[in-house]
Amino acid sequence: MKEEERIFNGMLFSPAHPDLKKIKQHAHKLSRQYSDTSEEKGEERQSILKQLLGQVGKHCYMQGPIFFHYGTHTEIGDHFFANYNLTVQDDAKVTIGNHTLLGPNVTIVTPVHPMIASERQQMIDQNGETKALCYAKPVSIGNNVWLAANVTICGGVTIGDGCVIGAGSVVTRDIPANSFAAGVPCQVIRPITEADSMQFKSETLADCRIDEG
Repeated sequence: MKEEERIFNGMLFSPAHPDLKKIKQHAHKLSRQYSDTSEEKGEERQSILKQLLGQVGKHCYMQGPIFFHYGTHTEIGDHFFANYNLTVQDDAKVTIGNHTLLGPNVTIVTPVHPMIASERQQMIDQNGETKALCYAKPVSIGNNVWLAANVTICGGVTIGDGCVIGAGSVVTRDIPANSFAAGVPCQVIRPITEADSMQFKSETLADCRIDEG
């Protein structure tokens, strides 16, 4: 079994394995290249994203700078927006749906290290060799989700469609669809309902209106 397959199967793996290092170095190079490319060069940026990510949908925009650890392990849908300083440590798979918005300094982290210090330092791998090993858990973020500034998503988490995650939250467990959740650790505060519509915020709505289409 290849080391990358061990990641996807939730097994311990060696992050220093040459095959994995090659993927990561490529992703780091492209992340840096994207970050160094000016916003005016939209086509060039899109070309970089297509090389970097496993899948990228239509009208995907990332302010930059960005950092993807593997890149190819991340799939992003249509109409995605990420503000500056997006970090995705995508050892395990990261899946993001359509029309999802990320505020500044959002971090998605999939790898998990052993809790026991000696086990973090070294273990015996499948070939009987002594190495530093870890494992990783996938992250799934649905459609129409808004992650506010400085949100951290931990491995193994699924965020349902239509959720809003409050600024500074650390998400360690699944969040059901259409929920407003916040805190450290992040907890569901309440469901999002029609009462949250901008139509009930007349001063803020001002001379704008709801798009009924």
